[in-house]
Amino acid sequence: MNVTTYNKRQEEIGAVFLHGVGLRGSVWSETAERLGIPCLLADFPRRDEAEDTRADLALEDYISAIQRQIEEWGCERFILVAHSISGILAMELAQRFQGRVAGLVAVGAVISRNGGSFLSSLPAPNRWILGAILRLAGTKPPESALRKGLCSDLPPEQADRVVRDFLPESKRLYTERIRASAPAGIPKMYVKLTEDKEITPSLQNRMIAALEPEYIEELPSGHLPMLSEPEGLSQALSRMLSLVD
Repeated sequence: MNVTTYNKRQEEIGAVFLHGVGLRGSVWSETAERLGIPCLLADFPRRDEAEDTRADLALEDYISAIQRQIEEWGCERFILVAHSISGILAMELAQRFQGRVAGLVAVGAVISRNGGSFLSSLPAPNRWILGAILRLAGTKPPESALRKGLCSDLPPEQADRVVRDFLPESKRLYTERIRASAPAGIPKMYVKLTEDKEITPSLQNRMIAALEPEYIEELPSGHLPMLSEPEGLSQALSRMLSLVD
């Protein structure tokens, strides 16, 4: 668990950062350190174990692992900052921590409407194509696809690191359904990534419609703004923090 506290005023609202597939919580470090608040850089389960130990993880295993990290962290109130596939996880976590979650920020994230899975939240033919890829090739894209999509606007040294460290996930993370929808009663923001090659701007518009956020920010970034635009992303998060109670 990556717990980072940038000040000692624990009564302040903190931030829980949820990364996307193949990554680690540390991907958020440059963005989090700019906020000056308690931050939890949560990790998906079994990041340091062999690949085959993650193959059968259920969606609930991912959610429960992050839930335990939040409970151990101890910060009473926080915003959830969810990237990519973690938009699905954030819906369930917001429900489980109702009353403690002060706001939700979706960063190029996939949002389920009325419950559902990551896969079911995609339009056809995206849903059919990804489903076929998961069945035939698993959850680790070839290096060329990672560089073209995930790392499209990163400098070579950052792209090399992302590709080298990319971790395959369980297929069930993509296919199993949650029981929660976009939370009501808290402020929500969508950070739209206008240069994203993975979750394209048009697809993000679909996710914005599902989330119905009060605030929309745009960043001229690819799919990993926490690496390519940490300053711009931290400014958007600071604006969100100024709006929560």
